Amino acid sequence: MEIRDLTPEDAGRLAAMFARLSDLDMTLIRENVHDRPTVDRMAAESSLRWIAVDGDRAVGWAAVHRLPGWSDHVGELRIVVDPGERGAGIGRSLTQQALRVGFGEGLTKVVIELSTDQEPVIEMFASLGFNGEALLRDHIRDREGRLHDLIVLAHHVQDGLGTLDAIGIADALA
Repeated sequence: MEIRDLTPEDAGRLAAMFARLSDLDMTLIRENVHDRPTVDRMAAESSLRWIAVDGDRAVGWAAVHRLPGWSDHVGELRIVVDPGERGAGIGRSLTQQALRVGFGEGLTKVVIELSTDQEPVIEMFASLGFNGEALLRDHIRDREGRLHDLIVLAHHVQDGLGTLDAIGIADALA
């Protein structure tokens, strides 16, 4: 598996991966990733976007969106891993890349929003130094109309060596 910057040439791979997502997965993604022009625009955005590829297949995607105005020091992480590849460390690797580059671009805080039903994913983010910041009850409505709680996790660059270890560069500094 290779993680690299996303390019417009990756749009087809990305669309094929997004086509494999479940209805629940789609509930948790803001963009309409089943719409090819939307995927083409996502692939054309030039910064803070990555793709994980295995051979010619996309197996993961991540983006950090810098928030506007008074929150421009904060980036919102969005990440998707192919359903057939989950549990193999792709999400962890994409998150480490997003933190490494995002903090290098001047962000001091990265946040992610998750459904509280995603316990293994929440545990993975916690192991990388993310902490809970907010719980929004009944904030997500799935396609069947069921309500789910949303948790906001955050990672702060000033957390020092823990941050360096989480993004995989602490050993390089030792």
